Amino acid sequence: MESAIRTLGLPVDVDPGKALLDEIHWTAGHVAWLREKVQELQSEDLVWGKEKHEDGVGPQGLVDVTTEKAGPSVWYELYLKERDHLAKVCALALRAGIEERKVKLAESQGALVADVIRRILNAVALTPEQQILVPEVVPRELRALASGM
Repeated sequence: MESAIRTLGLPVDVDPGKALLDEIHWTAGHVAWLREKVQELQSEDLVWGKEKHEDGVGPQGLVDVTTEKAGPSVWYELYLKERDHLAKVCALALRAGIEERKVKLAESQGALVADVIRRILNAVALTPEQQILVPEVVPRELRALASGM
């Protein structure tokens, strides 16, 4: 049992939307890495390669035999499978409305921030001259915050 837990892990509470987005991010990373591996191959290695290699001592003496065959590279096959998986999880996310949920979340957070700013400005009793600056200063500072400045 302990071995199975170590190998397979234990149940984890997870938000399905976050799990799906995490899977997309991991899979996109796998695709990028596998693309690099495929790009490192020589063109002939994409369709021709070593199938097996035997060496040692056999009934007739020393053996050193390499068998080659035509066929797609393992790296290329893995790359294609991972690309297919990425397309599937992206389609699942789109069907689940992940992007729409992210936009709604950002909108609700923006509304909360705007409400807080409004309450702060009302509470500090700005002069008319200061109130004129609010539509210029507040958006500028929020844009700077959003851009990481």
